[in-house]
Amino acid sequence: MKILIVCLGNICRSPLAEAVLQYKAVAAGLRWTIESAGTNGLHSGEAPHHLSQKVAKQNGIDISRQTSRKFTAADVDNYDFIYAMAADVLQDIKKISGNKFNPAKIDFFLNALHPNKNSNVPDPWYGGEDGYLEVYELINNTCDAIIENYFASTYKKEKV
Repeated sequence: MKILIVCLGNICRSPLAEAVLQYKAVAAGLRWTIESAGTNGLHSGEAPHHLSQKVAKQNGIDISRQTSRKFTAADVDNYDFIYAMAADVLQDIKKISGNKFNPAKIDFFLNALHPNKNSNVPDPWYGGEDGYLEVYELINNTCDAIIENYFASTYKKEKV
């Protein structure tokens, strides 16, 4: 399975989610490819924000080698599922995707944890380290839910 996680600049939320979900997928024995992108492209080629890197490192994950890239319409075809970190990001995804937009494979990231709530992962860019810690915990819990939901749906399909 190929999963893309998208936020605005691809330097705060989505790099954390990419790394955490990849770590958990490997630990669960899943051979998934998880990547991230940003809709605005303002930070293309840059490493994640230093506080995202710090929080990840505190949790045993190194994201220092990631580089930001811009989301493209081709991503809709290239990934099995795309998670948007917030409503504005989802709107940008729709706009960039144009006629390639596929609501069956694009959803709010937090809907994995709180189905159909369409909640935003807060953007920690405008705050201090506490905001990054809060976002990390939210991402960590949501990544657990993504893995659990995958196994639950796979088990359900096998029983039928």
